[in-house]
Amino acid sequence: MQYTTLGSSGLKISRIALGCMSFGDTSRGFNEWALDDDDAEPLFRQAVELGITFWDTANAYGYGTSEEIVGRAIRAYTRREDVVLATKVFFKMHDGPGGSGLSRRAIVEQLNDSLRRLGTDYVDLYQIHRFDPGTPVEETMEALHDMVKAGKVRYLGASSMWAWQFSKMQYVAQLHGWTRFVSMQNQYSLMQREEEREMFGLLADQGVGSIPWSPLAKGRLARPWGRRPLAAAPTTSPAGSCPTTTSPSLTQSSRSPRSTACRWPRSPSPGCSATRWSAPPSWAPPGSSTSPMPLPRLTSRSPTTRSARSKSTTPRVSPPATDQNAEGHRYPLCATRPL
Repeated sequence: MQYTTLGSSGLKISRIALGCMSFGDTSRGFNEWALDDDDAEPLFRQAVELGITFWDTANAYGYGTSEEIVGRAIRAYTRREDVVLATKVFFKMHDGPGGSGLSRRAIVEQLNDSLRRLGTDYVDLYQIHRFDPGTPVEETMEALHDMVKAGKVRYLGASSMWAWQFSKMQYVAQLHGWTRFVSMQNQYSLMQREEEREMFGLLADQGVGSIPWSPLAKGRLARPWGRRPLAAAPTTSPAGSCPTTTSPSLTQSSRSPRSTACRWPRSPSPGCSATRWSAPPSWAPPGSSTSPMPLPRLTSRSPTTRSARSKSTTPRVSPPATDQNAEGHRYPLCATRPL
């Protein structure tokens, strides 16, 4: 495993992160394919053996049950001081005034609930899951800063928003002397390249690390081209629904990376999803899986190192056509699902 620092911060992380959306209690109705403690054990053990120290979850995953499973896994298979633990806040947890969004009340309430479920008194990286247009940026950034000063959070991160929104939040924090974001968790893969337009340039300029989610495009980049997933039925979630793997929108947007993907080795490597030519300061894609088998391939190749030949011969592909959703971001694979 290779390690780096997250953006321009001093936080040392593994270059591959363990995405924890795959863990949870299916009876809560969040996702039917989630793994419980017993089924998730091989993945946690393998992550520890491979040196994956960066574990990323969210309060909304499994309606809190992902955090509970992650907390128990840390106590069972490793030590808290050996894990860089990240979680998120924004999506609806209950109907009360502190149940969703990025108001001061929501941030304080949801962070305390996350700490209780994780069984720890602090998180290393606390991320806002989306931009909240209903809350003043000043209120959000000051509340997050207060959580850092209270010792409950070490670093702050953001996720899935337009570059101008992220820039505004960073500016407000700097203007008032509050804690700034050190990371951006954004959707990025061969099939979703919107971030190359403005976000990656902003991150590089500001010294902010990139944590791309869904780097394998819902699994379509993890198997030989043309092979369909085992389950083609649509998956629903509290924030919306994903189209089936045979929907016209997926079929259309999936054509773009074909010429690029075929230039990589026949054995599919998750590392091939990293197609940026100029990277932000750090690059740590979360490897979220329901099987331990892909993890050795994830760690066998650094996502940021490729031969000079592959750099020069891999063609650029145009970003696929996408639709804008209510959160102000573009998702060709899943319009409104909180990943």
